[in-house]
Amino acid sequence: MRALLALLLMLAGAPVLAQSALPPAPYADRQIDDPALEKKARVLMETIRCLTCQSQSIADSHASMAGDMRSEIRQRIMAGEQPEHIRAWLIERYGDWVSYEPTAAPILWPLWGAPVVLLALGLLLLRGRIKRRKRP
Repeated sequence: MRALLALLLMLAGAPVLAQSALPPAPYADRQIDDPALEKKARVLMETIRCLTCQSQSIADSHASMAGDMRSEIRQRIMAGEQPEHIRAWLIERYGDWVSYEPTAAPILWPLWGAPVVLLALGLLLLRGRIKRRKRP
């Protein structure tokens, strides 16, 4: 009975001891020495969604995937790439969902136009009701 209990305790504690075999990315939590480049990287990181957390930007997330993405962005900015080129690469690699900034793809135009159409329809209906009330 004691052996079974000891085995269960060891199995329950195993996830606590588990760690990634990979070292952290070099620039995951280390800033670029040049403040201007770090600012460019930071602004971009705040607009990229963490793929693990899904509700945080990679700038705010502590997930290892977010750290890898932060490091990749910082390394590419230090290499001279422009933030928009890096964003395009991330979107190509992970899909539109990775960016917090909406896209203007033609397939999404109905989503952007629907609120305007509904508002116009509502105003027309309101105008008709007001006209009917004014008549004696």
